Amino acid sequence: MERRRRMGEPHLLMLVTVVLVGHLASALDVPLDLPQPPTITHQSPKDYIIDPRENIVIHCEAKGKPHPSFSWTRNGTHFDLEQHPNVHMRAQSGTLVVDISRERTEHYEGTYQCTARNKHGTAVSNDIVVRQPRSPLWSKEKIKPIVIQEGVSLVLPCRPPAGYPPPIVFWMDNNFQRLPQSNRVSQSLNGDLYFSNVLREDSRSDYICYARFPHTQTIQQKQPITVKVLNQEPVDERKPTFLIPSGPSSSKMVLRGHTLEMECIAEGLPTPDISWAKVSGELPTTRLSFLHHQKILRIVNVSEADAGDYRCTARNQLGSVHHTIHITVKAAPYWISGAPQNLVRAPGENGVLMCRASGTPKPSIQWAMNGVPIENAPKDPSRKVEDDTIIFTDVQTGSSAVYQCNISNQYGYLLANAFVNVLSEPPRVLTPANTVYQVIKNHRALLECTSFGSPIPKITWFKESRSGTLGAETHKAHENGTLEIYVAQEKNSGKYTCVARNSLGIYENHVHLEVKEPTRILKQPEYRVVQRGRSVVFECKVKHDPSLVPTMTWLKDDGELPDDERFVVDADSLTISDVTESDAGMYKCIMNTTLDHDSAIAELTVVEATPTPAIVNERPEPPTDLELTDHKKRSVQLTWIPGDEHNSPIQKFLIQYEDSLHHHRGHWHNLTEVPGTKTTAHLKLSPYVHYTFRVLAVNSMGVSRPSFPSKMYKTEPSAPDENPTDVHGFGTEHDNLVISWKPLTGLQANGPGLHYRVMWRQKMMDTDWMTANVTNNSKFVVSGTPTFVPYEIKVQAVNKYGIGPEPAIALGHSGEDLPVAAPESVQVFVLNSTLAEVHWEPVPQKLIRGYLKGYKVYYWKERNLHKHNPHHTEKQILTFSGNHSKGKLPGLHPFSLYSFNIRVYNGKGEGPPSHNQQFETPEGVPSAPSSLTVSNSNLDSLSLEWNPPRDRNGLLTGYTLKYHPVNNSNELGPEETLALAANETSVTLLNLKYSTRYKFYLNAKTSKGPGPAVTQEAITIVDEAPAASPFGSVNSSRAEDGTLISWEYWGPERNIYLEYIDENSEGEDEWRKELVNGSQNFMLRGLKEGLTYRVRLVAQGHADQEPHRSKELTVTVPAVASRQVDIATQGWFIGLMCAIALLILILLIICFIQRNKGGKYPVKEKEDAHTDPEFQPMKDEDCTFGEYSDNEDHKPLKGSRTPSSGTVKRDDSDDSLVDYGEGGDGQFNEDGSFIGQYSGKSPGRDAAAVVNEGHESSEAPSPINAMNSLNSFV
Repeated sequence: MERRRRMGEPHLLMLVTVVLVGHLASALDVPLDLPQPPTITHQSPKDYIIDPRENIVIHCEAKGKPHPSFSWTRNGTHFDLEQHPNVHMRAQSGTLVVDISRERTEHYEGTYQCTARNKHGTAVSNDIVVRQPRSPLWSKEKIKPIVIQEGVSLVLPCRPPAGYPPPIVFWMDNNFQRLPQSNRVSQSLNGDLYFSNVLREDSRSDYICYARFPHTQTIQQKQPITVKVLNQEPVDERKPTFLIPSGPSSSKMVLRGHTLEMECIAEGLPTPDISWAKVSGELPTTRLSFLHHQKILRIVNVSEADAGDYRCTARNQLGSVHHTIHITVKAAPYWISGAPQNLVRAPGENGVLMCRASGTPKPSIQWAMNGVPIENAPKDPSRKVEDDTIIFTDVQTGSSAVYQCNISNQYGYLLANAFVNVLSEPPRVLTPANTVYQVIKNHRALLECTSFGSPIPKITWFKESRSGTLGAETHKAHENGTLEIYVAQEKNSGKYTCVARNSLGIYENHVHLEVKEPTRILKQPEYRVVQRGRSVVFECKVKHDPSLVPTMTWLKDDGELPDDERFVVDADSLTISDVTESDAGMYKCIMNTTLDHDSAIAELTVVEATPTPAIVNERPEPPTDLELTDHKKRSVQLTWIPGDEHNSPIQKFLIQYEDSLHHHRGHWHNLTEVPGTKTTAHLKLSPYVHYTFRVLAVNSMGVSRPSFPSKMYKTEPSAPDENPTDVHGFGTEHDNLVISWKPLTGLQANGPGLHYRVMWRQKMMDTDWMTANVTNNSKFVVSGTPTFVPYEIKVQAVNKYGIGPEPAIALGHSGEDLPVAAPESVQVFVLNSTLAEVHWEPVPQKLIRGYLKGYKVYYWKERNLHKHNPHHTEKQILTFSGNHSKGKLPGLHPFSLYSFNIRVYNGKGEGPPSHNQQFETPEGVPSAPSSLTVSNSNLDSLSLEWNPPRDRNGLLTGYTLKYHPVNNSNELGPEETLALAANETSVTLLNLKYSTRYKFYLNAKTSKGPGPAVTQEAITIVDEAPAASPFGSVNSSRAEDGTLISWEYWGPERNIYLEYIDENSEGEDEWRKELVNGSQNFMLRGLKEGLTYRVRLVAQGHADQEPHRSKELTVTVPAVASRQVDIATQGWFIGLMCAIALLILILLIICFIQRNKGGKYPVKEKEDAHTDPEFQPMKDEDCTFGEYSDNEDHKPLKGSRTPSSGTVKRDDSDDSLVDYGEGGDGQFNEDGSFIGQYSGKSPGRDAAAVVNEGHESSEAPSPINAMNSLNSFV
């Protein structure tokens, strides 16, 4: 066919042919190692909105060979990067990055276009419009409150500022809560808030419209709107009318592929409902949705079929209204059969570039070559442009170029780049060699053979050998080179060869196909009904291809299992313990592999536990019917039937085994445990063992008896699976190597004839392994080895059936010997008088002849430098573990001569010492003088004697003597200092105070300074002349628990006594003593009250000295008056008096009440009464006192004036009446005011008092009298 086309076929046939060839080429991707024009691989969208928080990044990525260069235009003119320091282009890329931190973003708004070019052509990007987002502020306005009648409609305008992109509008209140919307209240597409009818509850002052601008991350707020709904007159119900849109019909245009939104909002009372219909067809239900309570109809991905008339209907109980919206669908250009594809042609071939697109209105098409309109491009006789098609005939080398197809109308444009690349290239297969394809049996298999070549290669497939091509009944070779196997079977597994050939060569590639067994669930989980609190097990046994890795997943109600430890997932089961009602549901097990999956579902129903009688818990019965299945070399399946659990659920099963081959019968070993919900166990076994199994059940009460043993299961012997562990190599002598290991157990032997192959060789030497076989032992000794040489060691297990795996190499050393060399370059640095630092050069490892343990420094003191005789001391050893080259010697003696040497040591012992070296320590401070004694103590002088320091630590330069007087309180007096020569050992101190204690400090000195001091104390003797008393003033003071005696004392005596005696005592031997050493006060207790005592202080010195006494002090202890009981303070008496006062007060209140009711209360004041008053009894009827039989009854009361002695007025203070002296005769008048005589006591009154003693008083009872009576008791 290719040959005929070249010879000259009709034009139509040639066009169809090249279109087909172009379609085949569309799948080709030119490898980047071949010459090719640029291809833009990534570019920014046509509309680029700047993010003010980030730099501007305008993408333009392209590939080509050679790699293309890039340039940009802005607003149609060249964009020079050198004139814009804030803009740079990424390396190996055309991407522009604009740093907006130093310049305003609006400076970079505009239309950008990227150009990528190399010597084979030029590709251009879309026009990228870069714009800055804008979020203008809301215009300031004063919104008047809206007052409206309930029931009418209302529209609250929003009118957000026109920003870019347009804002998102929503209504909220002051608390930033969205205002509720309903069938009655809704927001329109333009943001206004519509009320079909208002209610009283719509009254509020915070209707706030917000506009959110997403790209600037800002929200603008309109001034709050206040709405007040009145309820003055009821509004009549009315049928619906449309608030938006207006009129009976309207029209709207929408672009193809965009989203269409139509809205109808109606008012009315009651609130109308909205419904939609398409007049000219059916609504597109799959792309349709209703918003805002069906007031908005939304259709996504609009197509031309969505054009037509749509009707919205508003209806309530009183009627309906309709509105028709005519929709017109326009279309920006869109591809019909995809964008044009790159063409790769060999010289002399033909091809077609098609740029087929549509739009409404019909778009125009413009072609360009390498960015230049094609009419202005160089002429090419092989190229012919026919509307949306460019036909290439007999292309030649050098015709490569990039063609641009620009299709546009008033609603948009499409720009596509497609290159024509003229190449001569032999075939190559791009699919990786030996790719392995896996497919499940009975599924379709696709084997790829992606190729490239120019001319386009032809692909042929073969299986295993090239004896024949694959059959068309079961296979199909696609045009892109892919081989399809309709239904893959096991026989289809194997190696496949795809051969790509063209006129320039041939290329083969091999791939492999593996057909796998499908995954199938053999035992599905079953429907279960379980009582609450019990356990349930869902089994899900699966069969899958053994080469695929399975993954089991369990779901509950199509969701994940609860995160609860009660859910336990095993390899083939799900166990739920302590089931609750919430566990009920559908459980699905899914077995996934990398190629397929299978699943099964079961339901769990949870019921209440049925009442049961008293439960007796016991140990479970042993399992029964042990059975061995699924016999394999290294495993077996054990199943059993559980015994009675005796009301206590079985928690686990313990599986044990007996090995009659390696152990005596009756010796059982634990093998494994399984949960109590399982009755099978997959047991992993070892070779060469005679197994007998038994099972024990365990519940909360204990362990059951063992089950009867299973049948014996013998595993076949095999080579060892493992080698001995803990392999070590060490030497016990300097010429041997002991190799030891931990032997294998009988189970690990895997067969009879177990022995060990021991291998060794020197490390770092290219020698063969030395080998020895060892039986019944766990170590082997290699003799005649060099001293301390590293060895590589291996120990391998071997039996009659083979050898174990390749053993790991262990490292060891042959035996050690004593080091043969001493450290060299030994130096010493004296740091101070007691510390030196020793340096040496480490001994080479080969001379150590063993593991380096460290270094030992032997050092000893030869003598003191101020003495010439040797000082014999034991050697001291200081050990420095590890590889050290220096160490410090602490604790040295100053001014001494030391010797030392150094030795290296290993695990065997010490090497030879280095040459002895000596060093001297400098002088230090001396120790304290070895003794200090006092002699020849006189009145004013003392003699001191001492011995030199035991450790002089240098040449002594003298002594320093310091001394202080010390008083009785151990306080030091002024310090005296005396410098003494180094050869002095005594001194006499003159002009000291007599009878005074002194403290002495004596230290020796060298050129480095003074050393520590030795101390001593002494007292000068007492003068024979009478001395003044050492006591000062003696005082006393009275305290609660005794008498405090205080004094002053400055004498040297240490024994101080306080003595006291009764002043009336006659004998001087009756003084009582209290020892008061070191104190200057003492509390005397136990002195008798009312007596006087003599007190003095005594200071006792030496026995032959007269004691010092203070002046005597007289102390009188006052007598304490006997405690008399004051009745007025007794509780019982106070309570009695309060009760009497309360009774009198109650009686007076009753009398006042009766009197206020009209009773009489006459009172006769007598100036001078010489006879006894006649007693008048109290009247029962009015609780008043009887009248006096006196002719002055009708005279006015004399007490109506205020006497000069002072009376109590009613309006004065609330003080007690007792405070007013002799007003005992005072009475109350009829209005409750106080009256009485204050002329003093008369003789007649006194006489009356005498005569009436022991009788009831004839005077009227008065609160004054009562209070006076109480006061008299007190």
